[in-house]
Amino acid sequence: MKILDHLEEWLITFLMGGATIIIFVSVMHRYATGFAIPGVQDWLITLNLSWAQELCIIMFVWMAKFGAAYGVRTGIHVGVDVLINRLSDSNRGKFIVFGLLAGALFTGIVGSLGAQFVWENGAHYSFYKTLGMEMGDLYEGPITPDLEWPTWIVYSAIPLGSSLMCFRFLQVMVSFLRTGELPHHDHGHVDGLDEGEPLEPGKDDVIYSMEDNLHPHDLNYEERRIRNEGPPAPGIERRKGAGEQP
Repeated sequence: MKILDHLEEWLITFLMGGATIIIFVSVMHRYATGFAIPGVQDWLITLNLSWAQELCIIMFVWMAKFGAAYGVRTGIHVGVDVLINRLSDSNRGKFIVFGLLAGALFTGIVGSLGAQFVWENGAHYSFYKTLGMEMGDLYEGPITPDLEWPTWIVYSAIPLGSSLMCFRFLQVMVSFLRTGELPHHDHGHVDGLDEGEPLEPGKDDVIYSMEDNLHPHDLNYEERRIRNEGPPAPGIERRKGAGEQP
C-alpha cells in the first residue's frame, strides 16, 4: 500500500512540476521572440512550442484526477458536516459510511463508463495492433491537434483516476469501521517546519483569537474574556465589542 501511496504522490508532483516548467518556458519563449536580438531571435522563432499549451492541459487533467484520489486518502476535500456533527455517534457513523459508499459508487460508475469509452475510442485498436492480432474494421480513434497523440491515452485519466478514487473511498471506509476515525489534514501544518512550544491560551495566541472590535464576537466571547482577563473593576463599564448587544 505504501508503494501505491508514494506512486500517487510522485505522479502528482511530477505532473505539477512538469506543467509549471513547460508553461514557464513557453511564456518566456513567446516574449523573448519579440526582442530583435540578432541571431537569437531567429533561433527562437525556429523553436516550435505550439504543443506546450496542449500538453499542460493534459497534465493538469491527469493531476486533477489523481489529486482527487489523493484528497480522499488524506482528507483534504471540503465537506459540509454541520448537521452530521450534531448527530449522535451511532447515527453520525452511519451517515459517514453512507457518504463514503456513495462516493465509491459514483466514482466506480464513472471509472467503468470511462474505461468503456477509452476502449471504444481507439484503445482496442492500439492493443490489437501492438499484440499483432486481427484488427478487422476496428476504429483507430482520433488524435490530439498539436501533439498528435491518440486521444484514448489522454482520456485514460478518467478510468484510472476514478478507479483509484473509488479504491480510496473504500479504503477510508474500512479504516473508519475499524478505528472510528477519518483522515484529517491540518491546514496549519507545514511539512518540514519544526513545531515549537504550543501557544498558551489567552496569552501567546491573542493575535490569532480575533477578540477585538474588528470582528463579531461569538456567543462564548464573554466567558472567554472573563476567564482570561478576569471580571471588570467595579464602577468601570467595559466597551461593547463588535457584535455584542448593548
